[in-house]
Amino acid sequence: MVNNASSLGRSGVHEWLLIRASAIIIFFYIIYLLFFLLKAPLNYEIWRSFFMASITKIFTLLTLIAVLVHTWIGMWQVLTDYVKLLSLRLQLQLGIVITLIVYFLYGMFIVFGA
Repeated sequence: MVNNASSLGRSGVHEWLLIRASAIIIFFYIIYLLFFLLKAPLNYEIWRSFFMASITKIFTLLTLIAVLVHTWIGMWQVLTDYVKLLSLRLQLQLGIVITLIVYFLYGMFIVFGA
């Protein structure tokens, strides 16, 4: 079993499950949005009320977290496979982590800000 501080999961199976679970969440969010888009005529008030609903906010935040987890595991695997120089890999991982944290904070501001 690999225990690496830079990996999100504890083992390959754990990471595989996280990737699959995050992909399922993203898929259901897309279906949720498609049902909304195909169900009603769109105008600003309908669009705003849809995204102000608590269930949409929670589902959007859950999907954002799923996208970030999916991205982190994917990028970690790519970097560990193709970037052999440890110092460069750690710098790239740090850059990705900072970017993902900024995306999360900005997403929180968008979903719950205004």
